[in-house]
Amino acid sequence: MSLPIISIVAINDFAPFQLSVPCAIFGQLPYEQAHFDLRICACEPGALHSHFGFNIETQYGLADLAQSDIIIIPYWRSIEEKPGQELLDALVEAHQNGVLIVGLCLGTCVLAYAGLLANRRSSLHWQLESEFVKRFDNINPEPNVLYIEDDGILTSAGVGASIDCCLYLVRKLYGDTEAMNRSNKLVLPTFREGQREQFIDRPINQSNSEKRLNELLETIKKDLTQDYDLDSLAERIQMNRRTFTRHFKKCTGTSLGQWLLEQRLQRSLCMLENSTHSIERIAEMVGFKAASSYRSHFKTQYQITPREWRQNYRKASV
Repeated sequence: MSLPIISIVAINDFAPFQLSVPCAIFGQLPYEQAHFDLRICACEPGALHSHFGFNIETQYGLADLAQSDIIIIPYWRSIEEKPGQELLDALVEAHQNGVLIVGLCLGTCVLAYAGLLANRRSSLHWQLESEFVKRFDNINPEPNVLYIEDDGILTSAGVGASIDCCLYLVRKLYGDTEAMNRSNKLVLPTFREGQREQFIDRPINQSNSEKRLNELLETIKKDLTQDYDLDSLAERIQMNRRTFTRHFKKCTGTSLGQWLLEQRLQRSLCMLENSTHSIERIAEMVGFKAASSYRSHFKTQYQITPREWRQNYRKASV
């Protein structure tokens, strides 16, 4: 059976790290069988130069995109620069022929210029949202998620989310065990689902209220087994319920209930991977009242059961 052909579009003034993310995820791992036919396709003629002094040469160009199963745009120079029509036409034609088109971080700009994001949900770095909305019509950006696939178009947020997005593709093509194998071999964290918030430190007013809230969050993280509610937490840092809710959303990007769920599930991943505790005991230790509730939330979040996660992790670690 032929390997999936993954074509990565490279340009002059490329950013080496952004280009290396899909290369690292889809490239052949040492001492292992290849799973992908990885090709770097030059968007411009001649050797390509990065703004850090790295140069690359490749035998593939835009004409070779037609042979792809997946095309990845890992980077673009600026949202203000419209790509050449040859590239845009190649992407549109490829999508019409069933090729999965992927835009990572600034690479989403290229998909927008090609018209491939019109009337589709898309993810992008939260700082690009206002400029995207101004420049492109009929685009539905969701800047608070890591990556989204919609009708053969896959987009991701910043550089870290690009790693998650690429691991998502590995899972899609080869399953959870292979995705975990690659993340372990590359010493990457376990994958994050696309619908997670972009938990980044947005610029906020560092008043005494925000400082008290951040200290409270750290305290909660140390003991997730307690029952926490808005009224009691707001009282602890001398806020009313409405003010606390507003500041909490501004600081974390989500609600108290969702944040607690995320923290508990994340803590459980470490226990599944690094302890011999039973599933029932882990559920109790991270604050779930019943193991059945833990299993249900875990399956919803990761599309896999806690037991399967543990088994896959151990297989991939061998």
